[in-house]
Amino acid sequence: MKTSKVSVADNEETFFGYTLSIINGKWKLLIIYYLSKHGDVRYNELQRMIGKITYRTLSSTLKEMESDGLVHREEYPQIPPKVEYSLTEKGQTLWPIIQEMCQWGEHNNEK
Repeated sequence: MKTSKVSVADNEETFFGYTLSIINGKWKLLIIYYLSKHGDVRYNELQRMIGKITYRTLSSTLKEMESDGLVHREEYPQIPPKVEYSLTEKGQTLWPIIQEMCQWGEHNNEK
């Protein structure tokens, strides 16, 4: 019996592949987690919550998530400048998935 291997390119054409492409990355799930828990968050607050993430990495990840429609960036015209990030409706729909992942971790953590 011959089995075929599914390539990454083939995977991107499935709904599962699309979902993976949206949440793929070291920091995206953490960003979604913190924005879900805390609502509107300023850039530096988010960086402190996440911890070991560089300014450049957080900035590029947020821009990518914004272009994917997961994150909304609100810029306030004031001095000093104020920018807040929040989840869009699309981003909020990922919260139940993250909750399930948290429950899975709780039940399968062998500490």
